[in-house]
Amino acid sequence: MSLCVFPLLSVLGCKVNAGDPLNIIPKPVSAKTFEGFFNITAGTIIEYNFDIEKGGLIIETLATHLSDYYKLENVAQQAASRQSKKSVFLKLNESKKIEKEGYRLEVSKNGVLIEASDMNGLFYGVQSLIQMMPAESGAREIVEVPFAVVQDYPRFAWRGLHLDVCRHFMPKEFVFKYLDFMAMHKMNTFHFHLTEDQGWRIEIKKYPLLTEVGSKRKETLIGSARTSKEYDGIPHEGFYTQDDIREIVKYAADRFITVVPEIEMPGHALAALASYPELGCTGGPYEVATRWGIFHDVMCAGKESTFEFLENVMTEVLELFPSEYIHVGGDECPKTKWKECPLCQQRIADEGLKDEHELQSYFIQRMEKFLNSKGRILIGWDEILEGGLAPNAAVMSWRGEAGGIEAAKQNHNVVMSPGTHCYLDHYQADPKTQPLAIGGFTPLEKIYAYEPVPDSLTTEEAKYIMGAQGNVWTEYMKTSDHVEYMVYPRAAALSEVVWSPKADRNYTEFLDRLKLLTKRYDFYNLNYAKVAFEQPVE
Repeated sequence: MSLCVFPLLSVLGCKVNAGDPLNIIPKPVSAKTFEGFFNITAGTIIEYNFDIEKGGLIIETLATHLSDYYKLENVAQQAASRQSKKSVFLKLNESKKIEKEGYRLEVSKNGVLIEASDMNGLFYGVQSLIQMMPAESGAREIVEVPFAVVQDYPRFAWRGLHLDVCRHFMPKEFVFKYLDFMAMHKMNTFHFHLTEDQGWRIEIKKYPLLTEVGSKRKETLIGSARTSKEYDGIPHEGFYTQDDIREIVKYAADRFITVVPEIEMPGHALAALASYPELGCTGGPYEVATRWGIFHDVMCAGKESTFEFLENVMTEVLELFPSEYIHVGGDECPKTKWKECPLCQQRIADEGLKDEHELQSYFIQRMEKFLNSKGRILIGWDEILEGGLAPNAAVMSWRGEAGGIEAAKQNHNVVMSPGTHCYLDHYQADPKTQPLAIGGFTPLEKIYAYEPVPDSLTTEEAKYIMGAQGNVWTEYMKTSDHVEYMVYPRAAALSEVVWSPKADRNYTEFLDRLKLLTKRYDFYNLNYAKVAFEQPVE
Protein backbone atom coordinates (compact mmCIF):
# COMPACT_ATOMS: atom_id res chain seq x y z
CA MET A 1 0.00 0.00 0.00
CA SER A 2 1.31 3.43 -0.94
CA LEU A 3 2.51 5.67 1.85
CA CYS A 4 0.99 8.64 0.06
CA VAL A 5 -2.39 8.96 1.75
CA PHE A 6 -5.02 10.81 -0.25
CA PRO A 7 -5.96 14.00 1.64
CA LEU A 8 -2.26 14.75 2.08
CA LEU A 9 -1.58 14.53 -1.65
CA SER A 10 -1.74 18.26 -2.18
CA VAL A 11 0.29 18.85 0.96
CA LEU A 12 3.02 16.40 0.08
CA GLY A 13 3.06 17.03 -3.65
CA CYS A 14 2.05 13.48 -4.61
CA LYS A 15 0.41 12.80 -7.94
CA VAL A 16 -3.33 12.19 -7.93
CA ASN A 17 -4.43 9.07 -9.74
CA ALA A 18 -7.93 8.39 -10.99
CA GLY A 19 -9.60 5.87 -8.71
CA ASP A 20 -7.70 6.80 -5.54
CA PRO A 21 -10.01 6.47 -2.49
CA LEU A 22 -11.56 9.47 -0.80
CA ASN A 23 -10.87 9.80 2.89
CA ILE A 24 -14.41 10.40 4.05
CA ILE A 25 -15.90 8.98 7.27
CA PRO A 26 -18.45 7.51 7.13
CA LYS A 27 -17.53 5.94 3.81
CA PRO A 28 -19.80 7.05 0.95
CA VAL A 29 -22.01 4.66 -0.98
CA SER A 30 -20.23 5.53 -4.23
CA ALA A 31 -17.18 7.67 -4.90
CA LYS A 32 -15.11 8.02 -8.07
CA THR A 33 -12.00 10.16 -8.26
CA PHE A 34 -10.25 11.67 -11.25
CA GLU A 35 -6.89 13.32 -11.81
CA GLY A 36 -6.79 16.96 -10.89
CA PHE A 37 -8.00 19.46 -8.33
CA PHE A 38 -10.43 22.32 -8.06
CA ASN A 39 -8.86 25.22 -6.19
CA ILE A 40 -10.89 27.08 -3.60
CA THR A 41 -9.45 30.57 -3.08
CA ALA A 42 -10.47 33.87 -1.53
CA GLY A 43 -12.15 34.64 -4.86
CA THR A 44 -14.34 31.54 -4.83
CA ILE A 45 -18.04 32.19 -4.22
CA ILE A 46 -20.29 29.92 -2.15
CA GLU A 47 -23.65 29.95 -3.93
CA TYR A 48 -26.95 28.54 -2.70
CA ASN A 49 -30.56 28.36 -3.91
CA PHE A 50 -32.45 27.91 -0.63
CA ASP A 51 -33.87 30.04 2.16
CA ILE A 52 -30.92 31.13 4.26
CA GLU A 53 -33.18 31.19 7.32
CA LYS A 54 -33.54 27.42 7.01
CA GLY A 55 -30.06 26.50 5.87
CA GLY A 56 -27.76 29.26 6.98
CA LEU A 57 -25.69 26.94 9.15
CA ILE A 58 -24.92 24.77 6.11
CA ILE A 59 -23.20 27.72 4.45
CA GLU A 60 -21.64 28.84 7.72
CA THR A 61 -20.19 25.36 8.35
CA LEU A 62 -18.28 25.49 5.07
CA ALA A 63 -17.20 29.12 5.34
CA THR A 64 -16.11 28.74 8.96
CA HIS A 65 -14.02 25.67 8.17
CA LEU A 66 -12.21 27.53 5.39
CA SER A 67 -11.60 30.46 7.72
CA ASP A 68 -10.60 28.57 10.87
CA TYR A 69 -8.72 25.66 9.36
CA TYR A 70 -6.93 27.33 6.44
CA LYS A 71 -7.21 31.05 7.32
CA LEU A 72 -9.03 31.52 4.02
CA GLU A 73 -11.31 34.28 5.21
CA ASN A 74 -14.17 36.30 3.80
CA VAL A 75 -15.15 33.84 1.09
CA ALA A 76 -18.16 35.45 -0.57
CA GLN A 77 -21.65 33.96 -0.30
CA GLN A 78 -24.62 34.69 -2.52
CA ALA A 79 -28.02 33.35 -3.49
CA ALA A 80 -28.21 32.00 -7.04
CA SER A 81 -30.67 30.07 -9.19
CA ARG A 82 -27.90 28.38 -11.16
CA GLN A 83 -24.20 27.78 -10.68
CA SER A 84 -21.59 30.28 -11.77
CA LYS A 85 -18.29 29.08 -13.13
CA LYS A 86 -15.65 28.26 -10.53
CA SER A 87 -18.06 28.42 -7.57
CA VAL A 88 -19.19 26.07 -4.83
CA PHE A 89 -22.93 25.63 -5.42
CA LEU A 90 -25.21 24.18 -2.75
CA LYS A 91 -28.33 23.17 -4.65
CA LEU A 92 -31.58 22.09 -3.06
CA ASN A 93 -33.48 20.12 -5.70
CA GLU A 94 -36.66 18.72 -4.18
CA SER A 95 -37.81 17.26 -7.50
CA LYS A 96 -34.71 15.15 -8.02
CA LYS A 97 -34.77 11.54 -6.87
CA ILE A 98 -32.01 11.61 -4.29
CA GLU A 99 -32.46 9.31 -1.30
CA LYS A 100 -33.57 10.83 2.00
CA GLU A 101 -30.61 12.51 3.76
CA GLY A 102 -28.51 11.71 0.70
CA TYR A 103 -26.55 13.98 -1.62
CA ARG A 104 -24.63 14.09 -4.87
CA LEU A 105 -21.26 15.85 -4.83
CA GLU A 106 -19.30 16.65 -7.98
CA VAL A 107 -15.92 18.36 -8.11
CA SER A 108 -14.60 19.33 -11.54
CA LYS A 109 -12.65 22.10 -13.23
CA ASN A 110 -15.88 24.11 -13.29
CA GLY A 111 -16.34 24.08 -9.53
CA VAL A 112 -18.09 22.13 -6.78
CA LEU A 113 -21.75 21.10 -6.95
CA ILE A 114 -23.53 19.60 -3.94
CA GLU A 115 -27.10 18.61 -4.72
CA ALA A 116 -29.75 17.12 -2.43
CA SER A 117 -33.50 16.82 -2.20
CA ASP A 118 -33.55 17.86 1.47
CA MET A 119 -31.54 20.18 3.67
CA ASN A 120 -30.09 17.27 5.64
CA GLY A 121 -28.47 15.97 2.49
CA LEU A 122 -26.87 19.31 1.69
CA PHE A 123 -25.46 19.47 5.20
CA TYR A 124 -23.97 15.99 4.91
CA GLY A 125 -22.58 16.84 1.49
CA VAL A 126 -20.76 19.79 3.03
CA GLN A 127 -19.35 17.52 5.74
CA SER A 128 -17.97 15.23 3.03
CA LEU A 129 -16.55 18.16 1.05
CA ILE A 130 -14.71 19.35 4.16
CA GLN A 131 -13.13 15.91 4.58
CA MET A 132 -12.01 15.98 0.93
CA MET A 133 -9.94 19.08 1.66
CA PRO A 134 -6.34 18.81 2.90
CA ALA A 135 -6.15 17.28 6.36
CA GLU A 136 -3.26 19.51 7.41
CA SER A 137 -4.41 22.79 8.95
CA GLY A 138 -2.59 26.06 8.44
CA ALA A 139 -2.77 29.25 6.40
CA ARG A 140 -2.95 28.77 2.64
CA GLU A 141 -4.20 30.76 -0.32
CA ILE A 142 -5.40 27.69 -2.22
CA VAL A 143 -7.45 24.81 -0.82
CA GLU A 144 -7.27 21.93 -3.29
CA VAL A 145 -10.20 19.53 -3.61
CA PRO A 146 -9.72 16.43 -5.79
CA PHE A 147 -11.93 15.93 -8.81
CA ALA A 148 -14.59 13.42 -7.84
CA VAL A 149 -18.20 12.33 -8.11
CA VAL A 150 -19.81 11.14 -4.87
CA GLN A 151 -23.29 9.70 -4.52
CA ASP A 152 -24.19 9.00 -0.95
CA TYR A 153 -27.03 8.29 1.46
CA PRO A 154 -27.37 6.56 4.85
CA ARG A 155 -28.14 2.90 5.36
CA PHE A 156 -30.14 3.51 8.56
CA ALA A 157 -32.51 6.27 9.68
CA TRP A 158 -31.44 6.14 13.37
CA ARG A 159 -27.75 6.91 13.76
CA GLY A 160 -27.48 7.58 17.43
CA LEU A 161 -25.25 8.60 20.29
CA HIS A 162 -26.41 8.69 23.90
CA LEU A 163 -25.12 10.73 26.81
CA ASP A 164 -25.83 10.15 30.49
CA VAL A 165 -25.62 13.52 32.27
CA CYS A 166 -27.05 12.17 35.53
CA ARG A 167 -24.22 10.13 37.02
CA HIS A 168 -21.96 13.08 36.25
CA PHE A 169 -23.45 16.35 35.07
CA MET A 170 -22.03 17.80 31.86
CA PRO A 171 -22.18 21.54 31.11
CA LYS A 172 -24.31 22.87 28.28
CA GLU A 173 -21.24 24.02 26.35
CA PHE A 174 -19.94 20.45 26.28
CA VAL A 175 -23.28 19.20 24.99
CA PHE A 176 -22.88 21.66 22.11
CA LYS A 177 -19.43 20.24 21.36
CA TYR A 178 -20.81 16.70 21.56
CA LEU A 179 -23.41 17.65 18.95
CA ASP A 180 -20.78 19.26 16.71
CA PHE A 181 -18.81 16.03 16.52
CA MET A 182 -21.96 14.00 15.98
CA ALA A 183 -22.71 16.22 12.99
CA MET A 184 -19.18 15.77 11.64
CA HIS A 185 -19.85 12.02 11.55
CA LYS A 186 -23.38 12.34 10.10
CA MET A 187 -25.01 11.03 13.28
CA ASN A 188 -28.58 12.28 13.55
CA THR A 189 -30.08 11.17 16.89
CA PHE A 190 -28.93 12.40 20.30
CA HIS A 191 -30.36 10.31 23.16
CA PHE A 192 -30.28 12.68 26.15
CA HIS A 193 -30.44 10.69 29.42
CA LEU A 194 -31.81 13.28 31.84
CA THR A 195 -33.07 11.49 34.97
CA GLU A 196 -31.59 8.81 37.20
CA ASP A 197 -31.12 7.56 40.75
CA GLN A 198 -28.08 9.84 41.03
CA GLY A 199 -29.60 13.05 39.72
CA TRP A 200 -32.53 14.78 38.00
CA ARG A 201 -31.16 17.15 35.37
CA ILE A 202 -34.11 18.92 33.73
CA GLU A 203 -36.18 21.78 35.13
CA ILE A 204 -39.87 20.94 35.51
CA LYS A 205 -41.72 24.08 36.55
CA LYS A 206 -44.69 22.27 38.12
CA TYR A 207 -42.34 20.27 40.36
CA PRO A 208 -39.50 22.58 41.50
CA LEU A 209 -38.18 20.10 44.08
CA LEU A 210 -36.99 17.86 41.24
CA THR A 211 -34.12 20.29 40.74
CA GLU A 212 -34.00 21.90 44.19
CA VAL A 213 -33.53 18.46 45.76
CA GLY A 214 -33.19 15.88 43.01
CA SER A 215 -30.35 17.53 41.09
CA LYS A 216 -28.02 17.33 44.10
CA ARG A 217 -26.29 14.44 45.82
CA LYS A 218 -24.20 14.81 48.92
CA GLU A 219 -21.18 12.84 47.66
CA THR A 220 -20.04 10.27 45.13
CA LEU A 221 -18.54 6.81 45.36
CA ILE A 222 -14.79 6.54 44.78
CA GLY A 223 -13.58 3.57 42.78
CA SER A 224 -15.45 0.52 41.57
CA ALA A 225 -19.06 0.01 42.64
CA ARG A 226 -18.29 -3.70 43.02
CA THR A 227 -15.71 -3.28 45.76
CA SER A 228 -15.49 0.28 47.07
CA LYS A 229 -17.11 1.66 50.21
CA GLU A 230 -15.25 4.97 50.05
CA TYR A 231 -16.90 8.29 49.15
CA ASP A 232 -15.41 11.63 48.15
CA GLY A 233 -17.49 13.78 50.52
CA ILE A 234 -17.98 16.36 47.73
CA PRO A 235 -21.51 17.47 46.77
CA HIS A 236 -22.33 17.00 43.08
CA GLU A 237 -25.09 18.93 41.37
CA GLY A 238 -26.33 20.49 38.15
CA PHE A 239 -29.35 20.73 35.90
CA TYR A 240 -30.51 22.32 32.67
CA THR A 241 -33.10 25.08 32.79
CA GLN A 242 -35.88 24.91 30.24
CA ASP A 243 -34.14 27.72 28.34
CA ASP A 244 -30.96 25.61 28.33
CA ILE A 245 -32.94 22.72 26.87
CA ARG A 246 -34.40 24.96 24.18
CA GLU A 247 -30.90 26.09 23.24
CA ILE A 248 -29.66 22.50 23.05
CA VAL A 249 -32.62 21.35 20.96
CA LYS A 250 -32.18 24.25 18.52
CA TYR A 251 -28.42 23.76 18.33
CA ALA A 252 -29.03 20.12 17.47
CA ALA A 253 -31.80 20.86 14.97
CA ASP A 254 -29.56 23.34 13.15
CA ARG A 255 -27.19 20.39 12.66
CA PHE A 256 -30.03 18.05 11.64
CA ILE A 257 -29.88 16.11 14.89
CA THR A 258 -33.02 15.07 16.74
CA VAL A 259 -32.80 15.14 20.54
CA VAL A 260 -34.64 12.21 22.13
CA PRO A 261 -35.12 12.86 25.87
CA GLU A 262 -35.16 10.03 28.38
CA ILE A 263 -37.23 10.32 31.55
CA GLU A 264 -36.64 7.09 33.50
CA MET A 265 -39.61 5.17 34.91
CA PRO A 266 -40.60 3.27 36.97
CA GLY A 267 -37.09 2.37 38.14
CA HIS A 268 -33.88 4.42 38.27
CA ALA A 269 -36.01 7.06 39.99
CA LEU A 270 -34.43 7.75 43.39
CA ALA A 271 -33.76 11.40 42.54
CA ALA A 272 -37.48 11.86 41.85
CA LEU A 273 -38.44 9.91 45.00
CA ALA A 274 -36.08 11.99 47.13
CA SER A 275 -37.82 15.09 45.78
CA TYR A 276 -41.38 13.78 46.13
CA PRO A 277 -41.39 10.77 48.51
CA GLU A 278 -45.10 10.15 47.97
CA LEU A 279 -44.22 8.74 44.53
CA GLY A 280 -42.73 5.63 46.16
CA CYS A 281 -44.46 2.62 47.65
CA THR A 282 -43.28 3.29 51.22
CA GLY A 283 -43.28 7.08 51.30
CA GLY A 284 -39.58 7.20 52.12
CA PRO A 285 -37.50 8.81 53.30
CA TYR A 286 -35.32 8.55 50.20
CA GLU A 287 -32.10 10.24 49.15
CA VAL A 288 -30.44 10.88 45.82
CA ALA A 289 -28.13 7.91 45.25
CA THR A 290 -24.42 8.36 45.88
CA ARG A 291 -23.23 5.06 44.43
CA TRP A 292 -23.93 3.12 41.25
CA GLY A 293 -26.14 0.12 40.69
CA ILE A 294 -29.78 -0.94 40.88
CA PHE A 295 -32.01 0.16 43.77
CA HIS A 296 -35.18 -1.50 45.05
CA ASP A 297 -37.10 1.71 45.65
CA VAL A 298 -39.03 2.57 42.48
CA MET A 299 -42.15 4.52 41.55
CA CYS A 300 -45.37 3.08 42.94
CA ALA A 301 -47.52 1.56 40.20
CA GLY A 302 -50.55 1.37 42.48
CA LYS A 303 -51.04 5.11 43.01
CA GLU A 304 -52.93 7.23 40.51
CA SER A 305 -50.84 10.17 41.72
CA THR A 306 -47.75 8.53 40.18
CA PHE A 307 -49.30 8.65 36.72
CA GLU A 308 -50.59 12.18 37.30
CA PHE A 309 -47.04 13.24 38.19
CA LEU A 310 -45.53 11.56 35.13
CA GLU A 311 -48.12 12.97 32.75
CA ASN A 312 -47.51 16.46 34.12
CA VAL A 313 -43.75 16.01 33.76
CA MET A 314 -44.15 14.68 30.24
CA THR A 315 -46.41 17.58 29.28
CA GLU A 316 -43.53 19.97 29.98
CA VAL A 317 -41.00 17.64 28.34
CA LEU A 318 -43.08 17.43 25.16
CA GLU A 319 -43.23 21.22 24.96
CA LEU A 320 -39.42 21.30 24.93
CA PHE A 321 -38.61 18.35 22.67
CA PRO A 322 -40.27 18.00 19.23
CA SER A 323 -38.87 14.48 18.79
CA GLU A 324 -41.34 11.89 17.55
CA TYR A 325 -39.82 9.35 19.94
CA ILE A 326 -39.79 9.85 23.71
CA HIS A 327 -37.69 7.46 25.82
CA VAL A 328 -39.17 6.26 29.12
CA GLY A 329 -36.38 3.93 30.26
CA GLY A 330 -38.24 0.94 31.67
CA ASP A 331 -35.05 -0.95 32.48
CA GLU A 332 -33.71 -2.53 35.66
CA CYS A 333 -36.87 -2.13 37.73
CA PRO A 334 -36.82 -4.50 40.73
CA LYS A 335 -40.26 -5.73 41.75
CA THR A 336 -39.50 -6.18 45.47
CA LYS A 337 -41.40 -3.12 46.70
CA TRP A 338 -44.33 -3.82 44.38
CA LYS A 339 -44.69 -7.31 45.86
CA GLU A 340 -44.90 -5.77 49.34
CA CYS A 341 -47.08 -2.79 48.41
CA PRO A 342 -50.86 -3.15 49.08
CA LEU A 343 -51.68 -0.55 46.43
CA CYS A 344 -49.59 -2.31 43.77
CA GLN A 345 -51.15 -5.65 44.66
CA GLN A 346 -54.60 -4.08 44.49
CA ARG A 347 -53.74 -2.72 41.04
CA ILE A 348 -52.73 -6.22 39.91
CA ALA A 349 -56.04 -7.61 41.15
CA ASP A 350 -58.19 -4.80 39.75
CA GLU A 351 -56.60 -4.97 36.29
CA GLY A 352 -56.56 -8.77 36.14
CA LEU A 353 -52.79 -8.87 35.82
CA LYS A 354 -50.82 -12.06 36.32
CA ASP A 355 -47.84 -10.70 38.23
CA GLU A 356 -45.50 -7.77 38.78
CA HIS A 357 -44.01 -8.13 35.28
CA GLU A 358 -47.45 -7.53 33.84
CA LEU A 359 -47.80 -4.61 36.26
CA GLN A 360 -44.72 -3.04 34.67
CA SER A 361 -46.27 -3.64 31.26
CA TYR A 362 -49.44 -1.93 32.50
CA PHE A 363 -47.32 0.99 33.72
CA ILE A 364 -45.57 1.40 30.36
CA GLN A 365 -48.78 0.96 28.38
CA ARG A 366 -50.46 3.73 30.35
CA MET A 367 -47.60 6.06 29.55
CA GLU A 368 -47.72 4.97 25.93
CA LYS A 369 -51.41 5.88 25.68
CA PHE A 370 -50.59 9.32 27.04
CA LEU A 371 -47.70 9.85 24.63
CA ASN A 372 -49.69 8.52 21.67
CA SER A 373 -52.50 10.94 22.52
CA LYS A 374 -49.95 13.73 22.10
CA GLY A 375 -48.74 12.40 18.76
CA ARG A 376 -45.56 10.83 20.10
CA ILE A 377 -44.12 7.31 20.10
CA LEU A 378 -42.80 5.61 23.23
CA ILE A 379 -39.39 3.96 23.10
CA GLY A 380 -37.81 2.06 25.98
CA TRP A 381 -35.06 -0.36 26.89
CA ASP A 382 -35.74 -4.01 26.03
CA GLU A 383 -37.15 -4.79 29.49
CA ILE A 384 -40.42 -3.24 28.29
CA LEU A 385 -40.98 -6.53 26.44
CA GLU A 386 -41.45 -8.33 29.76
CA GLY A 387 -45.11 -8.77 30.61
CA GLY A 388 -46.15 -7.77 27.10
CA LEU A 389 -45.01 -5.01 24.76
CA ALA A 390 -47.07 -1.83 24.53
CA PRO A 391 -48.97 -1.78 21.21
CA ASN A 392 -47.03 0.95 19.41
CA ALA A 393 -43.76 1.01 21.35
CA ALA A 394 -40.27 0.89 19.91
CA VAL A 395 -37.53 -1.09 21.62
CA MET A 396 -33.92 -0.17 22.28
CA SER A 397 -32.13 -3.51 22.58
CA TRP A 398 -29.22 -3.32 25.04
CA ARG A 399 -29.03 -6.76 26.73
CA GLY A 400 -27.70 -8.29 23.54
CA GLU A 401 -29.89 -8.53 20.46
CA ALA A 402 -32.58 -10.95 21.67
CA GLY A 403 -34.97 -8.19 22.69
CA GLY A 404 -34.55 -6.41 19.40
CA ILE A 405 -35.11 -9.62 17.46
CA GLU A 406 -38.26 -10.40 19.43
CA ALA A 407 -39.62 -6.88 18.92
CA ALA A 408 -38.89 -6.90 15.18
CA LYS A 409 -40.66 -10.24 14.84
CA GLN A 410 -43.66 -8.58 16.51
CA ASN A 411 -43.48 -5.78 13.91
CA HIS A 412 -42.16 -3.15 16.31
CA ASN A 413 -39.43 -0.66 15.46
CA VAL A 414 -36.03 -1.39 17.01
CA VAL A 415 -32.79 0.43 17.73
CA MET A 416 -29.90 -1.96 18.27
CA SER A 417 -27.56 -0.97 21.07
CA PRO A 418 -26.14 -4.18 22.55
CA GLY A 419 -23.68 -3.80 25.38
CA THR A 420 -21.29 -6.15 23.61
CA HIS A 421 -20.66 -3.75 20.72
CA CYS A 422 -22.26 -0.36 21.42
CA TYR A 423 -21.39 0.52 25.02
CA LEU A 424 -18.73 3.20 24.91
CA ASP A 425 -18.26 3.14 28.68
CA HIS A 426 -16.49 -0.22 28.32
CA TYR A 427 -12.73 -0.58 28.22
CA GLN A 428 -11.16 -0.06 24.81
CA ALA A 429 -7.69 -1.37 25.68
CA ASP A 430 -5.94 -3.33 28.43
CA PRO A 431 -7.67 -2.24 31.68
CA LYS A 432 -4.29 -2.04 33.42
CA THR A 433 -3.39 0.86 31.10
CA GLN A 434 -6.76 2.65 31.13
CA PRO A 435 -8.84 4.83 33.42
CA LEU A 436 -11.30 2.90 35.58
CA ALA A 437 -14.37 1.79 33.62
CA ILE A 438 -17.44 -0.26 34.38
CA GLY A 439 -15.93 -3.32 32.68
CA GLY A 440 -16.31 -5.02 29.34
CA PHE A 441 -13.93 -4.83 26.40
CA THR A 442 -15.09 -3.04 23.27
CA PRO A 443 -12.14 -1.97 21.14
CA LEU A 444 -12.45 0.03 17.94
CA GLU A 445 -12.33 -2.98 15.63
CA LYS A 446 -15.12 -4.76 17.51
CA ILE A 447 -17.45 -1.80 17.05
CA TYR A 448 -16.52 -1.51 13.39
CA ALA A 449 -17.40 -5.17 12.86
CA TYR A 450 -20.88 -4.81 14.34
CA GLU A 451 -23.86 -5.63 12.11
CA PRO A 452 -27.18 -4.19 13.37
CA VAL A 453 -29.41 -6.55 11.38
CA PRO A 454 -29.29 -10.09 12.84
CA ASP A 455 -29.20 -13.01 10.42
CA SER A 456 -32.22 -14.53 12.16
CA LEU A 457 -34.55 -11.85 10.80
CA THR A 458 -36.36 -12.21 7.49
CA THR A 459 -36.09 -9.45 4.91
CA GLU A 460 -39.48 -8.14 6.01
CA GLU A 461 -38.61 -8.27 9.72
CA ALA A 462 -35.29 -6.53 9.09
CA LYS A 463 -37.18 -3.43 7.95
CA TYR A 464 -38.05 -2.79 11.59
CA ILE A 465 -34.38 -2.23 12.52
CA MET A 466 -34.21 1.57 12.49
CA GLY A 467 -30.49 1.64 13.18
CA ALA A 468 -28.03 1.50 16.04
CA GLN A 469 -26.74 3.69 18.84
CA GLY A 470 -23.65 4.08 20.99
CA ASN A 471 -24.37 4.49 24.71
CA VAL A 472 -22.26 6.55 27.10
CA TRP A 473 -22.94 5.91 30.78
CA THR A 474 -20.90 8.27 32.94
CA GLU A 475 -20.53 6.52 36.31
CA TYR A 476 -16.76 6.54 35.80
CA MET A 477 -16.49 9.69 33.65
CA LYS A 478 -16.29 12.77 35.84
CA THR A 479 -15.20 15.20 33.14
CA SER A 480 -16.03 16.06 29.57
CA ASP A 481 -12.44 15.23 28.56
CA HIS A 482 -12.97 11.71 29.86
CA VAL A 483 -16.22 11.41 27.91
CA GLU A 484 -14.42 12.42 24.72
CA TYR A 485 -11.69 9.88 25.42
CA MET A 486 -14.22 7.08 25.74
CA VAL A 487 -16.39 8.10 22.79
CA TYR A 488 -13.84 8.89 20.08
CA PRO A 489 -12.65 7.44 17.81
CA ARG A 490 -15.04 4.56 18.58
CA ALA A 491 -18.05 6.67 17.57
CA ALA A 492 -16.40 7.16 14.17
CA ALA A 493 -16.45 3.39 13.69
CA LEU A 494 -20.10 3.26 14.67
CA SER A 495 -20.92 6.10 12.27
CA GLU A 496 -19.71 3.93 9.41
CA VAL A 497 -21.70 0.95 10.70
CA VAL A 498 -24.95 2.93 10.53
CA TRP A 499 -24.25 4.94 7.36
CA SER A 500 -22.17 2.91 4.93
CA PRO A 501 -23.12 -0.20 2.91
CA LYS A 502 -22.34 -3.36 4.83
CA ALA A 503 -20.45 -4.93 1.93
CA ASP A 504 -18.06 -1.98 1.59
CA ARG A 505 -16.68 -1.97 5.12
CA ASN A 506 -12.97 -2.71 5.45
CA TYR A 507 -11.30 -2.12 8.80
CA THR A 508 -7.73 -1.63 7.57
CA GLU A 509 -8.85 0.90 5.00
CA PHE A 510 -11.05 2.59 7.62
CA LEU A 511 -8.01 3.06 9.86
CA ASP A 512 -6.18 4.83 7.04
CA ARG A 513 -9.03 7.29 6.70
CA LEU A 514 -9.45 7.65 10.45
CA LYS A 515 -5.82 8.60 11.02
CA LEU A 516 -6.35 11.60 8.77
CA LEU A 517 -9.62 12.54 10.41
CA THR A 518 -7.78 12.72 13.74
CA LYS A 519 -5.93 15.77 12.40
CA ARG A 520 -9.29 17.51 12.53
CA TYR A 521 -9.87 16.04 15.99
CA ASP A 522 -6.59 17.62 17.06
CA PHE A 523 -7.44 20.99 15.54
CA TYR A 524 -10.82 21.11 17.27
CA ASN A 525 -9.37 19.96 20.62
CA LEU A 526 -11.07 16.59 20.86
CA ASN A 527 -9.49 14.42 23.54
CA TYR A 528 -9.77 11.19 21.55
CA ALA A 529 -8.16 7.92 22.61
CA LYS A 530 -4.95 7.43 20.65
CA VAL A 531 -4.69 4.02 22.30
CA ALA A 532 -7.42 2.86 19.90
CA PHE A 533 -4.83 2.73 17.13
CA GLU A 534 -2.50 0.56 19.20
CA GLN A 535 -4.83 -2.43 19.39
CA PRO A 536 -3.94 -5.48 17.29
CA VAL A 537 -5.94 -5.88 14.10
CA GLU A 538 -7.48 -9.33 13.95
